Amino acid sequence: MSLHADAARVLKEWPAPSAEQERLRLAYLDHLAAHQDGMWKPCAQGHLTASALVIDPVGGRVLLTLHRKLEMWLQMGGHCEPEDASLADAALREAREESGIAEGLTLLPGGPVRLDRHHTPCAVHLDVQYAALAPEGAVAAISDESLDLRWFAYDEVPGVADASVARLVDGARALL
Repeated sequence: MSLHADAARVLKEWPAPSAEQERLRLAYLDHLAAHQDGMWKPCAQGHLTASALVIDPVGGRVLLTLHRKLEMWLQMGGHCEPEDASLADAALREAREESGIAEGLTLLPGGPVRLDRHHTPCAVHLDVQYAALAPEGAVAAISDESLDLRWFAYDEVPGVADASVARLVDGARALL
């Protein structure tokens, strides 16, 4: 199955938790139907991206990266790559690469947590957001894509990150 087909399947099957999320889900499906290249960075009308919020449920905290280009605290994530077999694989790859936690990260079962459409300086990102559970005692290591990498208690996130990240934390916590 192609990554495009996998993304369409995931979005068709995903039970949106709100009317706003349902509108985004349908918009993402429309985008994929209209753009065979809708998974890839060169798509001029925007493209799907995959991200994962790394969570330490035992410690009650999340790992955020200070994004090098955007200079914002964000969850791990980015563009899909040709070697990604699925949207979930892309999110988990990004989480491993950007967190430095190479072993033991697992996605929270049940598929995506949220969808978030946002504009970057170069394109519109149609982000499919997952949550990744960190193994107990996980040690993070900063990547070249980050200015900083830091664990934050759940209640600290609204003070350091934008509302989309806070909503992702809330959504992931509701599923734990």
